[in-house]
Amino acid sequence: MTVDFPLIGEPLALDLLNTRTAVGDLIADPAGLSAWLAVQEGRLGPVGEVGAAEVAAVCGVREAARAVVGAVRSGERPPADALGVLNGALAAAPAHRELAWEAGGGVVAVPRRAAPPARRLAAELVDAVVDLLTDPRVGSVRACEGEGCVLLFLPAHPRRRWCVASVCGNRARVARYYARHKGEGAA
Repeated sequence: MTVDFPLIGEPLALDLLNTRTAVGDLIADPAGLSAWLAVQEGRLGPVGEVGAAEVAAVCGVREAARAVVGAVRSGERPPADALGVLNGALAAAPAHRELAWEAGGGVVAVPRRAAPPARRLAAELVDAVVDLLTDPRVGSVRACEGEGCVLLFLPAHPRRRWCVASVCGNRARVARYYARHKGEGAA
């Protein structure tokens, strides 16, 4: 099964939120979540085999994060139940640091979470949500202006309006062109 993720490369928390698109839930089953984890390689710890527990954990974090990020973007207080879900995921897989020697010549502190894969994955994703929520740029997170698009992005340029300019931006340009020229052919 090949899953096309329309927007990858945003902060990890936004990549997670963008797995629920206008066409549906891209990680609603183990195959979809496995495909998403594959494109996120290097951003999360290894998961191994993905099953129903991992799907439920990740989707639960995503929906709680959606509520919290939406509230924060609007300048509102996040729902207590959504914060509870995120805090619960962090508490279920507490982090600790381990010292390791890096080949480049130094000691590094590597974060580790000792928990079953589903809980560890959920906690890592909540860490990404925490990073986004505590980033001063969280107020700059935008929703794509493309008609029917529900994706979120953190614009690198203040004039960015679309999640993917070659997709949603092109559709908007074509629609404007058509609207300007639709009466010319009838004359």
